[in-house]
Amino acid sequence: MAETTSPPDAAPRHSPKVTIALRNFAVSISVFNIVGYVLLGFEQPWLWPFVALLTGYTVEIALETVSAKGERRAPRYAGRGVRGVVEFLYPAHITSLAMNMLIYVNDQLWVLIFGVVVAVGAKWVLRAPVRGRLRHYMNPSNFGIAVILLLFPWASIAPPYHFTEHISGWVDWLIPAIIIVGGTMINGKLTGRMWLILGWVGMFAVQAIVRGLLFDTSIPAALGMMTGVAFVLFTNYMITDPGTSPSKPAAQVAFGAGVAAVYGVLMVAHIAYGIFLATAIVCLIRGMFLWGVHFVHKSQQRFEAQQRAEAAAVPVLDGTNNTPVALVAGEDRKTVRT
Repeated sequence: MAETTSPPDAAPRHSPKVTIALRNFAVSISVFNIVGYVLLGFEQPWLWPFVALLTGYTVEIALETVSAKGERRAPRYAGRGVRGVVEFLYPAHITSLAMNMLIYVNDQLWVLIFGVVVAVGAKWVLRAPVRGRLRHYMNPSNFGIAVILLLFPWASIAPPYHFTEHISGWVDWLIPAIIIVGGTMINGKLTGRMWLILGWVGMFAVQAIVRGLLFDTSIPAALGMMTGVAFVLFTNYMITDPGTSPSKPAAQVAFGAGVAAVYGVLMVAHIAYGIFLATAIVCLIRGMFLWGVHFVHKSQQRFEAQQRAEAAAVPVLDGTNNTPVALVAGEDRKTVRT
């Protein structure tokens, strides 16, 4: 494949490791959708994933073009040929297919289109400073699904049988096994989000037992959710989004455990679709925390700059009659004669 030389301001959107992870995510979800429609029993019309992809691509490219023009830089999809465009569209590809695969809006295609627009567009609106750069903090596909569920009460997530309706026997175990193996390889070697998965799965089991002991929930039923294909998909391919989850192990555990804890609270409150709402809530909390850290850091910088300025303005006395002979201002010194 022929490639052009990248201009300085048309750098790749992600690090090579993250790009490989996104590529593997994109390939995995594409293959899963094909198998889903051919064999598993996906119920959305065949045309819908293509509509979702076209919508996601369009919104991603349009908003990046507007952003690049406003920031006076080259668009991130430009300067590296076809490869640059393809790599730029990996996130939109994943988000669009996930939206169509996980949400069920009956025959209302416009609601799916709306959800994809919200999911992709939120990355340019809901941002927080991370290491000097504004980065989106809301999990895109999860946020799009949550918004649909909140605004359209008649909509729902895809039913559990959606993923295994046309299979039986040992194949029922094969599907989640493949997802777990593939997700573990991606998250273990590329995204580095195994600590997050540990925190999420561990706290999910804890909250299921606590709900059983305190609120008379069936513990086997609450734990049984962890064996479903939907839960396995969510664990390996949604909550581990490297762009909207922390990188340090301790923070990963806290993030995953936090989502599970909020999910448990929502279940006690009898709020449906808690798994998506819990993720959105924790992502929002993390975004507000990042903004808080940013403002504290800026305030500290201003205070230190003020202290330096005041120290630099201290007059120097001649030691005899306390007459100012110089005024220190940085490295410059102006003699004052009396």
